[in-house]
Amino acid sequence: MIMNRHLITLLIILSFSLQGMSQKTEILHLSVGSGNFERINSPVSFGLESVSISDTLSFQLFEKVNGKLVQKIFQIEPGYIPQLWWILDGTTAPGKTREYILFKDDPQKFENKITTVVTPESIILKNGNDDVLHYQTAVMYPPAKIDTAYKRSGFIHPLMTPSGNILTRVSPPDHYHHVGIWNPWTRVRIGKHVTDFWNLYEKQGTVRFAGINSIVSGPVYGGFSVRQEHIDFQGKKPEELAINEVWDVRTWNAEPVAGLKAWLIDLTTFLSVAGDSAIVFEAYRYGGGIGIRANEEWTKDNSSVLTSEGKTRKDADGTRARWTDLNGAFKNKGQSGIVFFSHPANREHPEPMRVWPENMNNNRGDVYFEFCPIRYKEWVLNPGKLYRLKYRMLVYDGKINKETADRIWNDFAYPPVVKVISR
Repeated sequence: MIMNRHLITLLIILSFSLQGMSQKTEILHLSVGSGNFERINSPVSFGLESVSISDTLSFQLFEKVNGKLVQKIFQIEPGYIPQLWWILDGTTAPGKTREYILFKDDPQKFENKITTVVTPESIILKNGNDDVLHYQTAVMYPPAKIDTAYKRSGFIHPLMTPSGNILTRVSPPDHYHHVGIWNPWTRVRIGKHVTDFWNLYEKQGTVRFAGINSIVSGPVYGGFSVRQEHIDFQGKKPEELAINEVWDVRTWNAEPVAGLKAWLIDLTTFLSVAGDSAIVFEAYRYGGGIGIRANEEWTKDNSSVLTSEGKTRKDADGTRARWTDLNGAFKNKGQSGIVFFSHPANREHPEPMRVWPENMNNNRGDVYFEFCPIRYKEWVLNPGKLYRLKYRMLVYDGKINKETADRIWNDFAYPPVVKVISR
């Protein structure tokens, strides 16, 4: 009888212990405010300053909806301060607040919808089974019998829409140095000489892929961080490193436009001087920022340009904009487009642009666009400092209107505000 009482007591204690172990421990209670803007499937982040990175392997995220907890997909970005990322899914009206609770519990397991694949030639970002973009790591040579000075690595091509339309073009016969989406600087004053990293036929310099920092696949986003080097051919040595650059590229598992198939892609470039002396990006109508040479199917007859300030291809060149939409038709494949968004923290924002006129290339009107932060004012880069330019791209099938582009820029420029209710 005594033994039975001891056994019963032990079982009761064990039962309570197991119940305690199965209960969720609240780590953070957060509110997310939409602010003055409508939000549609917006990426949201919060820094986990007080949370050990080892603990992030055992989290669960829930949204509090009408008194009930609804489980949510999330992703942890490692770093000195780990970032909790999730999607503010659905539509959130201006002035609204939503609540989320982060628990410590058995970890959630999600499918990595956005995957990053490394091949001998490139890094490929995929959304499900669909390719989003390829970043060229191997040196790509120009067509046969063309000067090999045009060889390059460190650029995006192809960039594809959800339907598979290719938006970019490389090594066109009229400009062999054009390579998809890229951003070399044109007139760079290094000491007593000026080097052109853009026009490769000048044989003054080039830009090269220099290595992978990291790659990531995940349920919320996937992407990569890579190093690029601006190599000067006019220094004391045949080749000298002038500028270090890091590209951070990621695509989001989000549908930012209701009823429209689209990818949402961020590209952030970090620049630093490799030597001990300042260098100068001289003012010029080409150089830096982010640029695209569009698919050869687009001409003045089947494509359009629209900026945030209402400019079109006829009058956009040399003006400033928060965003610019390029749209065009493909034979038997409908219409597709890309909107480039400039972050308000960027130099010279709203940024000046280079937009090719309609009579380019013997009046064909091929499409070239670039945000050009040095168009009107030189930029001095000092040693020991890090400089950033940040862009977002909406790659889509169909057409969008100005109101939609404005909403996405607002989301990019002024993301939802996350506050701590309790911790």
